[in-house]
Amino acid sequence: MGLRELLIPQDKVFFEMFEHQAATVREAAYQLVTLSEDFTNVREKRHAIELLEHQGDQITHGIYEQLNRTFITPLDPEEISRLASTLDDVLDYIDGSAEKMFYYGIENTDSHMVELSKLIHLSAVEIEGAVKGIRSIKDPRYIEERCIEVNRLENLADDVLAHAVTDLFKTNDAISIIKLKDIYENLETATDYCEDVANVLSDIAIRHS
Repeated sequence: MGLRELLIPQDKVFFEMFEHQAATVREAAYQLVTLSEDFTNVREKRHAIELLEHQGDQITHGIYEQLNRTFITPLDPEEISRLASTLDDVLDYIDGSAEKMFYYGIENTDSHMVELSKLIHLSAVEIEGAVKGIRSIKDPRYIEERCIEVNRLENLADDVLAHAVTDLFKTNDAISIIKLKDIYENLETATDYCEDVANVLSDIAIRHS
């Protein structure tokens, strides 16, 4: 056994927690699509997403606690902290989007919200795949491909937001404009944070391959 194998801890607790966190993000994103496509039982669907966000917070806190008591980590402490933080940001904005849909009292979602929600979910699926890949980093190209796809999806979300706002300002209901624009922007911001996660994962793949 070489020096590197002696120094790297044999337990994979960080990878397990990150995979759990990524799965939670993916599930919350799926629930957001379900809400946006079928805007009924909104309170219950929003609550389900809120519970996932709380679960994500617990995982994030667990990662930080583990980091504080672990002397030698499989990744750089800064990488662990950044990945935990950016994954948590995605969950926050997924939950925030559902919260705004509920508390703003909108009558229904529209095609822009559905499309943005689907882009978040597609990004979350790619992120989950990339997170699983950093456990061993046997195939850094696979991780990089997932990250490139997340970047592409974020660019699509920018386009959707632009079209959504353009359509919105063709209407005359000022209160509706304020509510819907905030929801659109919150959804798009979730894709921005997905891109941040992808950038962290890409850096990890490059540094440790």
